[in-house]
Amino acid sequence: MNRSELATEVAAVSTRDSASFDERVRDEARWLLSAIVNGEFDSSHTTVGLEYECYGVDDEGSLLTMPQAVIDRPGMEKEIGRHQVELQVSPQPFSAAGLEAIESEVRARFEAANEALAAHGGQLASGGMWTIPPTDKGALEYLTESDGSHDVPLATNMVDTVRYHAQGHGAATRIDAPHVTHEGETALLNSLTTSIQPHHVVPEATELPRYHRYALRVAGPLLALGVNSPLFPPDLYEAEAAPRAVLTDCRMENRIGVFESVMNAEDEAPKATFPADVDSVGDAVSSVVEDPTILPMQFDERDDLTHFSHKHGCYWRWIRPVFDERSDGTSNVRIEFRPIPGQPTIRDSVAFVGLFSGLLTALPRMDHPVAELDWATARDNFYGAAADGLDADLEWLDREGDRTDSVADCYDDLFACARQGLSMAGFEDDEADRVLAPLESRVTRDRTPADWKLDRVEHGLDAGLSFERAVEDTQRAYLRMQAETFEDGCFARW
Repeated sequence: MNRSELATEVAAVSTRDSASFDERVRDEARWLLSAIVNGEFDSSHTTVGLEYECYGVDDEGSLLTMPQAVIDRPGMEKEIGRHQVELQVSPQPFSAAGLEAIESEVRARFEAANEALAAHGGQLASGGMWTIPPTDKGALEYLTESDGSHDVPLATNMVDTVRYHAQGHGAATRIDAPHVTHEGETALLNSLTTSIQPHHVVPEATELPRYHRYALRVAGPLLALGVNSPLFPPDLYEAEAAPRAVLTDCRMENRIGVFESVMNAEDEAPKATFPADVDSVGDAVSSVVEDPTILPMQFDERDDLTHFSHKHGCYWRWIRPVFDERSDGTSNVRIEFRPIPGQPTIRDSVAFVGLFSGLLTALPRMDHPVAELDWATARDNFYGAAADGLDADLEWLDREGDRTDSVADCYDDLFACARQGLSMAGFEDDEADRVLAPLESRVTRDRTPADWKLDRVEHGLDAGLSFERAVEDTQRAYLRMQAETFEDGCFARW
């Protein structure tokens, strides 16, 4: 598809009447609810999965366009930016062997991609937000330049996919963060960030609301452990911003704010947000039907949930149920956990899979009292974690039902419950220790990847470096440490 054809398709989907599309979504939702009632989306065993986004850099850490040779490798998918790629990892049983298989598959995918990238002088980077732009232009130009020769703006550095280009329709397309305010015409601003997304399959589909409720309650504490995006590329900051003020005022995880400020237009239903609780699986399905239609695309080839799934994919709630129809009889409902940014190593990433699924295994079976933590507190925990990481004011209800705002008590209870969940899934004690150790060490050391980055920048400023140089040196140091520990180490060694 050439750019003119792409522009025509984007314009069509952005202006198309949605009546026919909406009717198909309603029909598919009715089919889905019937299938759920009939047990067709129940799972005889718990499986877990992982989506892993990353970006390309050259030998100096500058952003690099992803060669087609990387995208063509098995298990690789295009992402919104030309510098990005997503690794698709096969679903695995929730067991020690299953997590080892995920770890091995991620390693194999990275090795294959890096082999292809090496021919272009590059490597994959796993981290929340890139901070060194391409060598030939600044970050702002890279993120906002577009082809204005068509009826709709086409971002120059966005992949040629209709869905991505049309995402900017009805979106705010702006970044609004401390000392960083920019407006664009497209959703490419989101390509500042990358994430990991663990998945956990719900055994009985009708029990989805219970699992979803627990996932919302653990979201804040898990995000606080994972923060890794405290810094923007230096040329995005306001010219008058003082470097020390930037460090003091920054959010520890800017990915949350970037997505929400880019995608959520004023006076419209938010596309990226902390979601509400759902009272029934029917409510979860109905919420997709009732969401305003954004991109009513037409599909010539369709499965039973083609239009429903497409509409569901136009909203990026931080924790969301996914209804996965499969022809092999393994259709399922799973919880997709979206807030965690890219992590320094494979073990750190897989640790989040184990921690999340350990909690979703144990908490419902234990009838853990944290389910009674009110939704507004869970929401405040989440946005507090994005702002302040492990220094956030987190409220928690422990196994005895006691309310605590002690970080130590919260994580003591959280990791104890995760261990119980791992034990329920058949993990031996030493296997559970290996899974959780990378994240437990962050609490013990009071040190997240975001803390590490901010400390490096501050040391650079103390040494007399400019803010730009301190940020870029920090990114290069991050990539060096990642190269040494990514496959066989963890962030605790940094």
